[in-house]
Amino acid sequence: MVMRGGTSKGAYFLAEDLPSDPAERDDLLLRVMGTPDPRQIDGIGGAHPLTSKVAVVSRAAAPGADVDYLFLQLGVADATVSDRQNCGNLLAGVGPFAVERGLVAAGDERTSVRIRMVNSQSVATATFPTPGGAVDYAGDTAVSGVPGTAAPIVLDFAETEGSSCGSLLPTGRLRDVIDGIEVTCVDNGMPVVVAAASALGVTGYESPDELEALRDRVQSLRLRAGELMGLGDVSAAPVPKTTLVAPPRDGGTICTRTFIPLRVHASIGVLGAVSVATAVLMDGAVGHGLAAFPPPGVPMGIEHPAGRLDVRVELDGRAVRRSGVVRTARKLLDGTVFPRSGP
Repeated sequence: MVMRGGTSKGAYFLAEDLPSDPAERDDLLLRVMGTPDPRQIDGIGGAHPLTSKVAVVSRAAAPGADVDYLFLQLGVADATVSDRQNCGNLLAGVGPFAVERGLVAAGDERTSVRIRMVNSQSVATATFPTPGGAVDYAGDTAVSGVPGTAAPIVLDFAETEGSSCGSLLPTGRLRDVIDGIEVTCVDNGMPVVVAAASALGVTGYESPDELEALRDRVQSLRLRAGELMGLGDVSAAPVPKTTLVAPPRDGGTICTRTFIPLRVHASIGVLGAVSVATAVLMDGAVGHGLAAFPPPGVPMGIEHPAGRLDVRVELDGRAVRRSGVVRTARKLLDGTVFPRSGP
C-alpha cells in the first residue's frame, strides 16, 4: 500500500510479505523504489528523501504494543537502506494500515493502536476515526505542507528520550562548540543538532533552495556532532539531522530550517520537530533565547518553510514527561508493485 503519512510518502508492507533476510529485503526494496537513480524512474519512489521511505509492519512480537513498525529510509541516487532513525510522518499511516490489513480490530467510532517503533524500541499511540468499523481518511484537519484536509491522527509518544543516542542530551552538555559554532545536541525521538541560523551567516528564513549552499558546512558540523553524540561515523547515515533556528515570525514559537541530512526539508519531520521543541524548552540551550513561548497548555508552534507544526512537549527538568502531535494520513493506492529484475 502506498500512503501519504504527514508530509512524507512511502510504501507500507506487511513484514510477512517481504524476505526475512535483511539483505534480501533491502535489495528487493531498492528495486521496488527505483534506487539508485536521482529520478527513481524505474520504481515507485518520488525522487526525494521524503518520498523514498518504507514502513514494515507486523503484529507486535512482545507485550506493550499492538503492532511493530520498522522504518527504512532508502537513498535516491545512492543504493542505501538505513534503519538508524524513526519517521514520525510515516508513523501517522501505520495505525490505519494495521486496521486495513486486519492486524488490529477497528472500534465503532475511534481506534487507538499502540505502535512499537522498532528502530528505537519506543512506543507511540495513534488514535484516529473509524466510524462503522472502517478507517475514514476524510476530515477537516490541515497539515502545513499538505494540500487540502484529512482526518486527524493524534500521536502520543512514550520513551522517545534518547531513542538513538541513549540520552536526551547525548554529549552530556546543553551546549557544545563545533567548528566555532555553538550547538545543542538533543535526542527526543530523533537525533538533532540545533544551531542558530545567524551563526552560519543566514537569517533562518531562507527557502530550502537558498540554503543548499550550506551543505558542505553542515556536513562538517554534523560529522563531528555524530561522534560527540556517540553515533560514530555518520558520513553515510541519515542522522543526526541539523536544524537552524531563528526567532519566530509567523506567530509560532521558533522558526526552523532542517537538513535531512544534507538536502533541506520542505517542512520538518515530526520527531525532528519534537526534538527541536525539547531543546528550545531547556534554559541555556541554543534557541531558548530566540523562542516566543506560548501560554501553558498551548502547543508550541514550530515554524518551517511550508508553515508550522504544533507539538506538545512536557519536561520535568531534563526529563521528558510526554510529547505528541496531530498528523494526517491518506491511502493513495493498494495493489501489486513489480520490482525491476536487475540490480
